[in-house]
Amino acid sequence: MTANPRPSPAPTNGQLAAALEEVGDLLELRGEVVYKTVAYRRAAEAVAHSPIAIADAYRSGDRPRIEGVGQTIADALAEMSTTGRLERLERLRDEIPPGLRDLLAISGIGPKTARLVHEELGVASIDDLRRAAETGAIRSVRGLSERTERSILAGIAALARRTGRLKVDVAEALVERLIVDLGAAPGAIRVMAAGSFRRHRETIGDLDLLIETTDPQAAVRCLVDLPDVESVIAAGERRGSVRLASGVQVDLMTVPPGCAGTYLIHFTGSTEHNVRLRGRARDRGWSLSELGYVPLDAAKGSAAEPLTFVTEAEAFRFLDLPSIEPELREDRGEIEAALEGRLPHLVELADLRGDLHCHSEWTDGIDPIEAMAEAARRRGHSYLVLTDHTLSLGVARGLDPARFAEQRAIVDRLNERFVAEEAAGNVPPGSGPDGFRLLHGCELEIRGDGELDLADEVLATFDLVVASLHVGRRQPRARLTERVVTAIGSPHVDVIAHPAGRKIDQRDDLDLDWDRLYEAAARTGTALEVNGSPDRLDLSDERIRAAVAAGCLLAIDSDAHRTVELDYQRHGVWQARRGWVERGSVVNTLSREDLLAWAAGKPDRAARMGSTREGGR
Repeated sequence: MTANPRPSPAPTNGQLAAALEEVGDLLELRGEVVYKTVAYRRAAEAVAHSPIAIADAYRSGDRPRIEGVGQTIADALAEMSTTGRLERLERLRDEIPPGLRDLLAISGIGPKTARLVHEELGVASIDDLRRAAETGAIRSVRGLSERTERSILAGIAALARRTGRLKVDVAEALVERLIVDLGAAPGAIRVMAAGSFRRHRETIGDLDLLIETTDPQAAVRCLVDLPDVESVIAAGERRGSVRLASGVQVDLMTVPPGCAGTYLIHFTGSTEHNVRLRGRARDRGWSLSELGYVPLDAAKGSAAEPLTFVTEAEAFRFLDLPSIEPELREDRGEIEAALEGRLPHLVELADLRGDLHCHSEWTDGIDPIEAMAEAARRRGHSYLVLTDHTLSLGVARGLDPARFAEQRAIVDRLNERFVAEEAAGNVPPGSGPDGFRLLHGCELEIRGDGELDLADEVLATFDLVVASLHVGRRQPRARLTERVVTAIGSPHVDVIAHPAGRKIDQRDDLDLDWDRLYEAAARTGTALEVNGSPDRLDLSDERIRAAVAAGCLLAIDSDAHRTVELDYQRHGVWQARRGWVERGSVVNTLSREDLLAWAAGKPDRAARMGSTREGGR
């Protein structure tokens, strides 16, 4: 008798949305009318951000209503939710050559461009596309240019460099679910994240988890029986390893009760950090492993019981070291700093009083201004700065001065309401003790010609200005650097947003003279952003540390384009901690009053920079 097959796990909202998005792309590749492709993409957006688990609703017989989703797409969602498949998507994949579909993985190549080069040049694979770009054939297609060719070649190169590692938000969601699932195992006391995720690396490979338990075998069985396990790599008495249907490997180590200290140190890593700790243990006559400390003279063949500890702090203390935060454990001087008593007191999420960078539906955001403000208010923020794009960034529907004036009126009305509600004690749960105000700012484009997108008299009307460089990315290093340094020297620019302009595994960093940028930012008190978006995490941890060493201030922001993304500040804090950042280096740890005073002081700081330049000429 064969066992009943394991029921397929319900697809997540993200998986449903990805399937709808792919249908839209393939329809456009096939040349379908625009309204069909747009319908699938709009439905994908609605599904991705739905507050309900759509597949679970369909499986329970409660067909959900989703705004903007018509009958045809609703039927497709029902099919995917109940069967895990979508027949129309499979048919489209069969109709369109796989090589042509592969083109969509290249940054900057959309379905329209892919269809154009296929129809005009016969391009049917990435290799075909590369040859067409290298030989100059791309620019012969109407609507495409030499710049398109350069962008295509850069996108192909970026695709080749992709690591296949998880971005931090994807890894975080997986870890949270696994902790809940494994915590239900018989005998489980607690489940703990370890490995590169616990160190909050920018991207994560395998997921490492520890489970403190009285029943190790039950914990391993729970792992291998998870519904989305595709294959079992190993299942021993004390540890297990599986590969999920998503391709992610999960390694689980069981921990005896009361012994987590050395296990957490060992399995958190990094390897280089652990080597240093083992060396220090050896120098003191001990062998250190996850099992605990064993005297060196008893390590070979002796039955001596390992010396174990409940906490990491106790295990570090045995080596006469203070506890070292996981984000610092990369062998980048943390052992020496610990010995010399100069470990940083790392910034924490609770230290942040507000967020200096977010967008609304007025430009490229999703949610209305009021929704963004209320979401920040419920998070206990003292302030949120609304920073929609300025007019020359057409792709983001940037605003002109008249539209910003309309925004300011909305901001003022909201703040009047917040003042009245706070005076009446009528505030939402989670609100901070000093009230909340929405501040008005902008994300100011640093144009390709080096000029700023708005005049000084307009910039002076904002509470705070963040500036960023999106266009002309391929200019020479000296030119790119001069553009950013010019923005830093403006009397109205307070923060440089996502300074490297990078997107992880998608787009290279800007080629900037970083030492010159740090010097200018430090001299003017212009903050450099640590952008918490998982696609960016910009600045990198190495550049964060260099910036602080040069005397720069930082701003840890979400760059949220919808309310849920305000939580991206958490990832920015993780990144800052990896850069050894303390609270005093972060401007949005300031109170609202002190932040506004800091921003108002920029003209004086910029004037000092200008006089220094003048004197050096």
